[in-house]
Amino acid sequence: MASSRLRVGFIGANGRWGPRAHVPALTKLPETEIYAVCTAHADTAQAAADKYGVKHAYSDVKTMGANPQVEAALVAVRVPAHYALSKDSLEAGKHVYCEWPLGKDTKEAEELAALARTKKLRTMVGLQRRASPAFLYLRELVKDGYVGQVLSVNMSLMGGGVLTRTSDRTWQRDKTLGANTLTITFGHAIDALCMVVGELTEVSAVVATQVPQWFETDTKKYVDVTSPDNIMIQGRLESGAVVSANVGVHPYHGSGHRLEIYGKGGTLAMIGGGEAGDESNRKIVGGQKDDKALQPLAVPERLKWVPEDVRNTPASYDVGQMWVKFAEAIRTGAGVEPDFDHAVRRHRLLDAIVRASETGQRQKVVL
Repeated sequence: MASSRLRVGFIGANGRWGPRAHVPALTKLPETEIYAVCTAHADTAQAAADKYGVKHAYSDVKTMGANPQVEAALVAVRVPAHYALSKDSLEAGKHVYCEWPLGKDTKEAEELAALARTKKLRTMVGLQRRASPAFLYLRELVKDGYVGQVLSVNMSLMGGGVLTRTSDRTWQRDKTLGANTLTITFGHAIDALCMVVGELTEVSAVVATQVPQWFETDTKKYVDVTSPDNIMIQGRLESGAVVSANVGVHPYHGSGHRLEIYGKGGTLAMIGGGEAGDESNRKIVGGQKDDKALQPLAVPERLKWVPEDVRNTPASYDVGQMWVKFAEAIRTGAGVEPDFDHAVRRHRLLDAIVRASETGQRQKVVL
């Protein structure tokens, strides 16, 4: 029924990100509920079910998929497992929300997107800044002509922490597994930029691994790293505007996030809020040609779809916004973004950036 809560099967209920970001949203939103949980083992699945007050616990995604009451699957596990779990869920006829990146490479993403189209199922990929009220408002301002013709865009996101990790987190050192600064930190940031000002059509890039070893604090060993930690690009948008973007993770005192948009009629900037769900720290300022200085611009309440108790759980804010729209799309048949086809577009952009860095030549971006 249209008024019923979307029944979600939560794959990865014992992970890090899912419990932190998705559980508060799924349990507090009127549109959704955690109907079943799935982990790798029966005992951990039952423990998760007990923790969240859920009746249905599974240790096999295909068994969960056989339950007709499960309407949608949430895949919130390590990136290398995204493909198989999403594929099994789609083949079982479930709508799927999969965290970003969709696959460890573009081929996996393309196959999942094609399968979802064949099955006529709704999908969503966890590029959650596309549901951020602040980014939505910034896109509106640009579209409505606040800065006039966009001339130049500059984005930087300087984070911290790559020298040491515990051994359970050093698997990300292998770039072939698809979970690193390029795919995750940069992927989220560049997707938000493209959301606001439009897609890149060509790009030059430097993708670098500045810290080639990490120290495991529990094993007291150094491990080799192939995953990049600094990405710098220059490019051009469909509109003709030029873009510069720099994302990096460094040992100490990162300066955070800044997105600047310069046009013939004015300037907009978003300062802060570079982390996932960090909505309260996303400050928009703007000024047009006759203004003496940039002034704060308040985000309208109409763009805030989740209740206060979800907004007050930072990691859940944007994720909750995503679930509101995903549930609505499943119930009404409406379109939704970002879906798996969008994820393919973003994977292809990252591929073009890697090619540009490896060849030293500007690359066209396949849209």
